[in-house]
Amino acid sequence: MKYTLYIIIGLCTLLQSCGLYNKYKRPDVNTEGLYRDLSNDLDTLVAGDTTTLASTPWREVFTDPKLQVLIDSALANNADLLTAALSVKQAEAMLSVAKLAYVPSFVFAPTGSLSSWDHNKAVQTYSLPIQASWTVDLFGSLTNAKRAQQAVLIQSRDYQRAVKTSIIAGVANCYYTLLMLDKQLEITRQTELLTRETWEKMQDMKQLYGYTEASVLSAKANYLAVQASVPEIERQIREVENSLSLLLAQAPQHIDRSTFEEQSLPSNLSTGVGIQLLANRPDVHAKEMALASCFYNVNKARAAFYPNITITGTAAWTNSSGAGVVNPGKLLAQAVGSLVQPIFQHGQLVAGLKVAKADQEKAYLAWQQSILNAGSEVSNALKQYETSARLSEIEAERSATLEANVEAVELLMTNGATYLEVITAQQALLSSQLTKVADDFNKMQAVVNLYYALGGGQ
Repeated sequence: MKYTLYIIIGLCTLLQSCGLYNKYKRPDVNTEGLYRDLSNDLDTLVAGDTTTLASTPWREVFTDPKLQVLIDSALANNADLLTAALSVKQAEAMLSVAKLAYVPSFVFAPTGSLSSWDHNKAVQTYSLPIQASWTVDLFGSLTNAKRAQQAVLIQSRDYQRAVKTSIIAGVANCYYTLLMLDKQLEITRQTELLTRETWEKMQDMKQLYGYTEASVLSAKANYLAVQASVPEIERQIREVENSLSLLLAQAPQHIDRSTFEEQSLPSNLSTGVGIQLLANRPDVHAKEMALASCFYNVNKARAAFYPNITITGTAAWTNSSGAGVVNPGKLLAQAVGSLVQPIFQHGQLVAGLKVAKADQEKAYLAWQQSILNAGSEVSNALKQYETSARLSEIEAERSATLEANVEAVELLMTNGATYLEVITAQQALLSSQLTKVADDFNKMQAVVNLYYALGGGQ
C-alpha cells in the first residue's frame, strides 16, 4: 500500500511537471502607447478613465429614432449575424460532446443465431448485451480537449459580437452617408436655381449693360454644370440605399430617414486605457481565444505520447452454451481493462506535436497583430474626428464669407462686376458648402469608426 501511494504521488508530480493539466494564461503584452495622443492642447478625446465609448449602449450613441429602427431590423434579419448565431450553437454542441467524453459510453447490441448440424434439430441462441466503455483521463487528453472546445465556444461568441458591431457601424455609416448626400443634393439644387437666375439676368442685361454673348454662354455653361451634378448625386443616393437594404436583408428600396441637421452624436469621446481593447474588442479577444485553443491542443498532442487506459464492461442476458450457460437464459457479466502505450507511430505523434506548437505560434502572432491593428484604428478615428471638427469650423466661416461675397457681386452686376466674378463666386460658394457638409459627415463617420474600433456593440 505504501509503495502504491509513492507511485501515485510520483505520477502526479510527473504529470504536473509536463504541464499536461496547466491552464492557459495570457502572455505578457504591452499596451502602453497603443493609440497615439493628439497634439492639440484643447483635445478632449483621449481620456485616462475606464469609461469608454465601447461600454456605451449603441442606442445612446446613435439616438436618431429612424436609425435605431434600421439597426434593430439589421440585427434581426442580417444573414451574417444569423450565421454567427448558428456557429455559436455548433460550438455549444461540440462542447457538450467534449464534456460527455468523461462519461462511459453504452451500446446495446443484441445478436441471435439459428444453427443445425447434419439435419438435427435447429439450435437457437441469443445474446442481449449492454456494453460500457470508459476512457480514464489519467494524462489529460479529455481535459485539454474540453478546454480547447471551451475556448472555441468563447471565440465563436466573440465572432458573433464582432459581426454585431460591424453591422451596427455599417448601418450607421450608410445612414449618415444618405443624410450627407441628401444635404448635398439640397445645396446643389439651390445653387442650380441661383445659377439659372444669374444666366437669365445676364440674358436680360445683355443689351442694357453691354454683356457679351460670351458672358451669357459662360453663365449658361456654369448653370448646366451644376445641373449635371444633380443626377450624379441621385445615383449615389440610390446605390447607398441599395447597400443599406442588403445590410437589412431586404430587397433594394427607399430608406426612410431624417435630416442631416437633426443628428446629435457624442462629442466628448473617451477611449479608456489600452488594455481594455483586449476585452472590449471582440475580434481581438477571439484571436486570444484561438491562441488558448492552440495552447490546449499542444497539451493534447503531448498527452498522446502517454498510455491510453480504457475500461470495458459487458452485461448480457444470453442462452449461449459457449459462455457456459444453458437454457433458460442467464445473466453474464464481464469487465476488461486495457492499456495502450504508443511506441512507434510512424512519426505521427512527433509531427502532431510540432504542428500544434506551430499553430500556437501562428495564433500568438495573429493575436499580437490584431492588437496593433485595433490601436491603429482607434488612433485613426481620433485623428479623423479632431481634423474634421477643425475643418468644419473653418469651412463654416469660409461659407459665410463666400455667401456674402456672392450677394455683393450680384449687386454689382449692373455696376461693373464682370461675369467671371459672378460665376467664380457662385462656384466657390457651392464648393465650400459641399465641403462643409463632407467635413460634418466625416465627424459622424469618425464617431462610428471609433465606436467600432473600441469594440462597441452592446
